[in-house]
Amino acid sequence: MNLNGKIIAVTGAASGMGRATTEALLAQGAIVYAADVNDDALRDLFAATAAELRNCDVSQSDQINAFIAGIVQEHDRLDGVANFAGVLKRTGVLDCTDEEFDFVMSVNAKGTFNVCRAAARVMKPRGSGSIVNISSIWSDVAAAGVVAYCASKGAVSQITRAAALDLAGSGVRVNEVRPGETNTPMLASERGRTLSAEDIEKKLAEIAGTIPEGRLAEPSEIAQAVIFLLSDAASYLQGSSITVDGAYTAC
Repeated sequence: MNLNGKIIAVTGAASGMGRATTEALLAQGAIVYAADVNDDALRDLFAATAAELRNCDVSQSDQINAFIAGIVQEHDRLDGVANFAGVLKRTGVLDCTDEEFDFVMSVNAKGTFNVCRAAARVMKPRGSGSIVNISSIWSDVAAAGVVAYCASKGAVSQITRAAALDLAGSGVRVNEVRPGETNTPMLASERGRTLSAEDIEKKLAEIAGTIPEGRLAEPSEIAQAVIFLLSDAASYLQGSSITVDGAYTAC
């Protein structure tokens, strides 16, 4: 799992699992291009690191194409991509608006496609590279009250499989990590509309109690699965999913 000197792009790098993965990659000696729509958060988080910071909206293909092209222009290669950029709206099928559904799909599904396509176009001619998408356990088992998120993560899983088949035998691998409930800002996001801060903490504790391991995952634990898939240690994994959920979906 040695990624020293590898050129890696990370989207959604300003917080949560994306931040943890960026930090882990930097600790391994990788050259990391950290992208997010919140460049102020990126600067605050990585001011003391060697990460290359880029403001980039994954839902905009021209921005992603420019982001990837810029990396290749500087290094003449791209070794890996970790696709963390994602959003969530806590609305179910009865109250999810057109705007909410389109927003979630544009970032989570279209954004993943944009990054996969741009990365594959530069990796395939070199005959090597690893693309790691971040799906979710909700791509399979689903949950109430987050219909757009579930749909978008199901799409991420299918994009991963389809892209893996398109690129099989080329030297470019496409796989995904499916995190379970993880201690990130997204897990608490939008709960404040109906819950107090104290009630949010109680809710997170309640969620942790539904997990066989008895706790939420930490972002650093998700990062290790991503690093494995980015590395040569995962050389025969293609179109695969690694579920990191404390046995939640084993029930």
